[in-house]
Amino acid sequence: MSPALAAPAPPATRVAFVYTANGIIMNDWTPTETGSAFAFSKTLKPIEAFRDQTTIISGLAHKNGEALGDGPGDHARAGASWLTGAHPKKTQGADIRNGQSIDQVVAQQIGQTTPLPSLEVGLQDVRMVGGCDSGYSCAYSNTISWSSPTTPLPYENNPRRVFERLFGDGETTDPDARAVQLRQNRSLLDFVLEDTQRLAPKLGASDRSKLSDYLDSVREVERRIQNVEQREAEELPSLDRPEGIPPSFEDHVKIMSDLIAIAFQADLTRVVTFMYSREGGNRTYPSIGVPDAHHGLSHHQNDPLRMARLQQIDQHHVDMLAYFLGRLNDSKDEIGSLLDQSLVLYGSSISDSNRHTHDNLPTILIGGGSGGFKGGQHVRVEEKTPMTNLLLSVAEGLGVSLEQFGDSTSHLSELS
Repeated sequence: MSPALAAPAPPATRVAFVYTANGIIMNDWTPTETGSAFAFSKTLKPIEAFRDQTTIISGLAHKNGEALGDGPGDHARAGASWLTGAHPKKTQGADIRNGQSIDQVVAQQIGQTTPLPSLEVGLQDVRMVGGCDSGYSCAYSNTISWSSPTTPLPYENNPRRVFERLFGDGETTDPDARAVQLRQNRSLLDFVLEDTQRLAPKLGASDRSKLSDYLDSVREVERRIQNVEQREAEELPSLDRPEGIPPSFEDHVKIMSDLIAIAFQADLTRVVTFMYSREGGNRTYPSIGVPDAHHGLSHHQNDPLRMARLQQIDQHHVDMLAYFLGRLNDSKDEIGSLLDQSLVLYGSSISDSNRHTHDNLPTILIGGGSGGFKGGQHVRVEEKTPMTNLLLSVAEGLGVSLEQFGDSTSHLSELS
């Protein structure tokens, strides 16, 4: 509770970067009209209910997703460049190099007051080693989040482990049970810190340095517990710990969406990356009558039947996005709808999957962004406008001021 004359705290804006791989059937994605009078396309029809908060952006490109002399490997370069704007080094070894992703740039500034600065989730392969695409490391295909040019952040694909990261080892979000767990964690940390104080005087300089690094990690855990304790009295929707990975894509994506929504509502994190599919992934979708492997189907050779099936997958993913947006819209914080206080960037880093093109990227920005962005429009920017211009604008809308990001040339004024 705040004093009556106290200035209201600025709203906390959340951001989710949601990725769909293997390209899109663009003719069924792109609205014919621009401006506010556009009609939702066949593929985007599932999110029409969120029209006033949706901006469809056409014309953005990732030049650094192209070969630039490196030959095949467009899927790896697509995943690697989507949030970094960087051209990844072609290697299958440990000498990977990319760029820091915008989610991590943002998390460094708006994620330090939450228990988890960022949360990375996905639904498929989590390998970070070996080769996955024409001489490129699996790290490039299997994550979109990089804390540094040499450090990819693997996502978690098991909802049970995501729950445990958010709420500890308890079986439920019930506040009484959470309070007991937090007190136990606090007692354990106090014991660890007290024990290391007795040990420190007996160590040499090198070991003291290692101990200092260890204590820094313990203090980070302590900071997160303190942040959780400040929210301990908040009432959360009831959610039991999931059993594991659901057998169907639909159940998997929905439970992950539920976990993200409750994490945003409890202010456990404000930055999320969510991969519906990995680049080169071969999931099948029998529930919508598509038995074909996704990646194989994306090389459709302009066959009408194969293109129709790929469009079904595109639309099905947008339908799952609509579920996530609905969860945010139905969840409230002290100001209002979480969707009004959030930004969701959805898209892919390949447009025409048959030709592996990295221009005219399928891109949607949804959410109120705490009033910082205008929705209800289809914007067509100048052809080849860097995708990083949008990432720069998203960061600015989240209160993170950057002069440049990747190969950006300016902000996108059309979003304001």
